[in-house]
Amino acid sequence: MNLEEYFARTGYKGSLEKQDLETLTDIFQHHIRAVPFENLSIHCGEKITLELEDIYNKIVQRKRGGWCMENNQLLGWVLKSLGYDTSFLGAYVFNPHQNVYATIMTHLLVKVVIDGKAYIVDGGFGVSYQMWEPMELVSGKDQPQAPGIFRFTEENAIWYLEKMRRKQYIPNQHFSNSDLLEKKERRKVYMFSLEPRTVEDFSFQCTYLQTSPDSLFTNKSICTLQTTDGFRALIGWTLTKTTYNYKENTDLVEFVTLEDEEVEKTLKEKFNITLGRKLVPINVKGFYTI
Repeated sequence: MNLEEYFARTGYKGSLEKQDLETLTDIFQHHIRAVPFENLSIHCGEKITLELEDIYNKIVQRKRGGWCMENNQLLGWVLKSLGYDTSFLGAYVFNPHQNVYATIMTHLLVKVVIDGKAYIVDGGFGVSYQMWEPMELVSGKDQPQAPGIFRFTEENAIWYLEKMRRKQYIPNQHFSNSDLLEKKERRKVYMFSLEPRTVEDFSFQCTYLQTSPDSLFTNKSICTLQTTDGFRALIGWTLTKTTYNYKENTDLVEFVTLEDEEVEKTLKEKFNITLGRKLVPINVKGFYTI
């Protein structure tokens, strides 16, 4: 494993000497625009592991993506190798269909401290809830970014992340009531504490999420990638393209339904992913919004 190969994968060509916020943001944005958030291994007969060497081989050498435990673990390794003060945290993801936070800590985050200020770096959430910049860990402060306005609030040592989005314009009205569309303009994303976590704290979750019939990830095949002006997502056979703020305070959300034979071609053309095994797409209703 080496940093040069990782940066060749993400296309980052900036400074490796500075440990400042500007450099961190640049490294982070190159990652989320090159490495998809995806769970396709589950749906093509591969096992997802927490071993860093396996993750490096998958994302860097095989040019795949991964979920939070893969993306953020790799990002944490990169940042630590560059001299950043980093640690892992664990979050409980909000389920919008059940209107509750998960009872299992399934989301791995990276905390980075620069000049005494703490930031959350999360390269493993995907779709419209994917932050584009490290977020300062302060309570009650609006932090506008291209995807929308993010905010942390803290109550009794528990931190909550929420996002406010713009209006949405969906040209294909057939999809205007899609269960993939988030209907609320303000959305809870996840909650977490500042207790440091280790990768081993996620070993049960890693198995559970790829085997349980109640898991989002067994019920949907997901691949999403951030772009310079929005994001793309392939969920089951549904391809979406979102363009942020395409006109004043409105995002453009375009939907297309693919045929079986178009799925893997689309993965290659839109996400730069080539799978080694046959993908079996799935998109059970509920669980997920974009």
